[in-house]
Amino acid sequence: MQKIYDMTFSEIGLNKDLLKAITDLGFDNPTPIQKEAIPFVLSEETDLIALAQTGTGKTAAFGLPVIQKIDKNKTQTQSIILCPTRELCLQITKDLATYSKYIKKLKVTAVYGGANIQTQIRSLNSGSQIVVGTPGRVIDLINRKKLKLKDVEFVVLDEADEMLNMGFKDDLDTILAETPEEKQTLLFSATMPKEVLKITKDYMFTPHRIEVSGRNEGAKNVEHHYYVVNARDRYKALRRICDVNPDVYGIVFCRTRRETKDVSDKLMQDGYNADAIHGDLSQAQRDHVMNRFRKRNLQILVATDVAARGIDINELTHVINYNLPDDNEVYVHRSGRTGRAGNKGISIIISHSREKRKLQSIEKMIQRELILQKVPGGDEICEIQLLTLIDKIVKTDVSPQIEKHLPIIEEKLSHFNKEDLVKHFVSTEFNRFLSFYKNAPDLNISASKRKDRGDKQRHADEGFTRFFINLGKTHKLEPQNLIGLVNEYTRNRNLQIGKIDIMKGFSFFEVESTAEEDVLKGFADSQWNGYQLTVEVSKPKNDRGKRRGKSTSSERRRKGFSGNRRSESGGNKRKSGSGKSFKSRFKDNNKGRRSRRK
Repeated sequence: MQKIYDMTFSEIGLNKDLLKAITDLGFDNPTPIQKEAIPFVLSEETDLIALAQTGTGKTAAFGLPVIQKIDKNKTQTQSIILCPTRELCLQITKDLATYSKYIKKLKVTAVYGGANIQTQIRSLNSGSQIVVGTPGRVIDLINRKKLKLKDVEFVVLDEADEMLNMGFKDDLDTILAETPEEKQTLLFSATMPKEVLKITKDYMFTPHRIEVSGRNEGAKNVEHHYYVVNARDRYKALRRICDVNPDVYGIVFCRTRRETKDVSDKLMQDGYNADAIHGDLSQAQRDHVMNRFRKRNLQILVATDVAARGIDINELTHVINYNLPDDNEVYVHRSGRTGRAGNKGISIIISHSREKRKLQSIEKMIQRELILQKVPGGDEICEIQLLTLIDKIVKTDVSPQIEKHLPIIEEKLSHFNKEDLVKHFVSTEFNRFLSFYKNAPDLNISASKRKDRGDKQRHADEGFTRFFINLGKTHKLEPQNLIGLVNEYTRNRNLQIGKIDIMKGFSFFEVESTAEEDVLKGFADSQWNGYQLTVEVSKPKNDRGKRRGKSTSSERRRKGFSGNRRSESGGNKRKSGSGKSFKSRFKDNNKGRRSRRK
């Protein structure tokens, strides 16, 4: 048998229609994940776990073989592809349509929130063999009995780690319960955290595993830089970084929608060619911003990790982490968006004084050194901007139309000598930099003075309320669990969740301040895995325990709580449904299945 590593697209079993479409795209050789996944899915019926980073060609890895195996003569939905965001949903749908452009009778439909559901229903009613959707909208269509999954033969879980991080575990349970027992499940993920490992055990049967070694190819072309500033100087540092890189074409990652809007608004007000994508935009608005960015009519795109899913641009020069993500794996995702297609790229972290350990853990994960950079001063920025302007002037093509205007121009400028003329001309474009950076302060903090103490007891970010919860590492709490709990008990998946600090016996999390009452009411009399939950607003140390010699109830819980597991007969545990769990029913119903797949 020929080794798959030596194969081209024409040698891995794809039909002529797919090969023709791939050739039109200019692709000759499959990526490592495609080399392994495509032949496997084409020839096997076994479930598949495929681990590969963003930008490695995962859509083609599952899309091409699924398209080929679909029965085009049947109009029923035969494949459901689930992904975390509408941007990624649209990108996958677009790619599948491109791959199948020479295949008659094949229809792909995208279903996602933020768009007219009636239009999607009409598309489904006309017959669609492949449906690409986000979990929330898929469930909505199932409940309306407009999306039927009883004939599904292929289930694809794309960006499975991100779906779980966003709290879609229950939604996946609901959707998969609607699919037949006999099907092929393909799980694609960048990482394999505990939650993803658990989902493979719940939903998959003796899956084959493919793991592309290393990160996406762009990672080796990425330099990792970091700057250390006071938290209050974060935006000032961002502005200077942009000014010292006049040709920047990149994404600035923020933690929340609110921060995304604030940063993009400030950049635009300061004259930068920037815009943002976030959850408050309509789909038409998001598409407009992305089209401008892809055409390079925008230099800087400000986004959250969720909003940026589905963005795949090879020419990005910079990825800027305005805030570090809670999960180091997310940093790997972000940095992998630059340095692609043989280009060099820079991943930048704007760090504050309490993130030393976080930086060290990132270094350990990427096995690369983070290079400390100095936030540039005013003189350095002005010199770079001046030279950039001069280079621009030198490279500018002179239009023949200017000739007829030269006499009046020369008359107007006749009283200037050469030196004065240059000064006036340059100042026209350059005065704003000189004015802004006059006497600009040094924003740098010495790396040796960075502190870790107090990080866990800090004030909440502006616009957020910090909460205490009596669950921590000893209760096997993970950030995705906490996000899921907040979404569940507030009944709001669009809630902005900020910093999460998971400690040994308790944790802290931040939620937008407008939802403070919703959080407190939602968590009243709540439980998790048998633990009675206590959630309350966290106050800075100086505000706690105002009675001398006595600690507050929350402090006592933080010192001594280890989790009191309620008996089966006691408590008022919130019910999530009756009868056996989906996991139990799924496993019971499928004992001994797939004998033909041995």
